[in-house]
Amino acid sequence: KDDFTLVIAGGSKNSPWMAEYRTIIEALNINDRVKFLGYVADGDLPFLYNGSECFVFPSLYEGFGIPVIEAMKCGISVITSNVSSLPEVAQDAALYVDPYDEQDIAKAMEKIVENGDLRDALIEKGLRRAGEFSWEKTARETLAVYKELVGK
Repeated sequence: KDDFTLVIAGGSKNSPWMAEYRTIIEALNINDRVKFLGYVADGDLPFLYNGSECFVFPSLYEGFGIPVIEAMKCGISVITSNVSSLPEVAQDAALYVDPYDEQDIAKAMEKIVENGDLRDALIEKGLRRAGEFSWEKTARETLAVYKELVGK
């Protein structure tokens, strides 16, 4: 869509895969519509999430998926991989894509942009789902496991 900019955060701006993407972007003549931010400091992430139409996280492997929960807490619709821990983390609060299929990812992005009802439903579900996670709850549950293991 002409009125959107794709913002890619994370990794090094000078990595080999970035050079390949830049070549494709130049060939498509969309340089002004794609921004590579590279590493983004944790303190800046809420601004990035809140300025987005949706958060796309096509991770191939994820131990947990904290960025998905962070985006949900910011009230942003989420598109993420249908692999690893991500479906368990996001449950019904995200659109799932095959991370190896660029067309699948593009179609999901188009759905979010074109279907305001879907976007709003995902945001609402995401806020509820993100509310189930906190560092305090994680610490409390981890301590309970430790106590169980040592028999106290």
